[in-house]
Order: sequence, then C-alpha cells, then structure tokens
Amino acid sequence: MAERVAKVSRNTLETQIKVSVNIDGTGQFKADTGVPFLEHMMEQISRHGLIDLDIHCVGDTHIDDHHTVEDIGITLGQAFKEAVGDRKGIMRYGHAYCPLDEALSRVVIDFSGRPGLHMDVEFTRANIGKLDTQLFWEFFQGFVNHAGVTLHIDNIKGFNAHHQAETIFKAFGRALRFALEIDARAADVMPSTKGCL
Repeated sequence: MAERVAKVSRNTLETQIKVSVNIDGTGQFKADTGVPFLEHMMEQISRHGLIDLDIHCVGDTHIDDHHTVEDIGITLGQAFKEAVGDRKGIMRYGHAYCPLDEALSRVVIDFSGRPGLHMDVEFTRANIGKLDTQLFWEFFQGFVNHAGVTLHIDNIKGFNAHHQAETIFKAFGRALRFALEIDARAADVMPSTKGCL
C-alpha cells in the first residue's frame, strides 16, 4: 500500500499555513499556531486517531482567532483529501463515543466525497480561555468542505466547556481512525455501489 501522507501549504493575506499528515502514523504531533487551545484539540486528533500531524500557522490573531482556526480546518481537510487518495479499500464510515468526566460526545464520519456538517453542540460557555467556542463550527466546516466528508457531531451531555470540546475532538480522532482503516476483506474495492466516491 502506498504511503498515505500529504503536505499542504495555504497562503492568504490572513494566514500562512503548512500542514503535514501521515494517516498511518503513531500519533506524533507538532504544532505552532498562535492558538494554544486549538493546538490542545489538534493533539487529541493526532493521539486518538494515531495520525501524525505537523501544523504551523502564522495568522492575524491580533484581530482575533477566527481566520487562523477556520483556515487550519480548511488546510487540514485538503491534506486529508490528498493523503486518502481515491478512497479505495477504506472502511469509509467511522464513529466514536468519548467521555470525559461529566461530558460525553458522539462523532460519526463518512468519507463520502460529499461535504456536510451537522453539529449539535451547546457549549456552556462562550469562550474557553480566549478562544470563542463558535470557532469550532468554523474549523469543522472548513474541514468537511475540503476533505469531502459528511460529519455529524453531537455533544450528548456536559457542563464544563473544556470537557465538551475535548470529548468532541477525541471522538473525532477515533472516528477518523476507524473510517480510514483499510478493510482487509475489501482492500482493493471502492466502498460504494456507485464505483466511485
């Protein structure tokens, strides 16, 4: 099997981003984004998805974190799309429930080729540290649009906003891992009756 890796750069007047992804990694993680809590969340994806991630961003965080968070989602989605390739042989669907103390979240993903985000999360605080919790939606919207996936995110319970976010990102990492596993029984088969994704 070919290595499932990608390196993507994205440069705008608002952000300059470099992302490196190895889908079949061991959970190695490096980041320098100027948004510490986002880095903490990206590490959850890496560790729980067993995906090697290296993310560097210089963004206009002197304005706010919006462009940085959204554009990292976009660039990460582009990197995953490139690394996955034609999607032949993958399990395609992945899901996970992850708890953290009182919080519980469920994430379901389909590498369908069709972007769609359904996110049912009511954060109990508007900010975690200085990060606006609305920006998590922007991150995931950027990811699904550019990775070509359908993603359902539900925070089932939780009153600590940090725990809510962390369970979402842990479950997202686990769901990615399961969806991108190679199906030993159908390693050369496109996981669709249409013959393409």
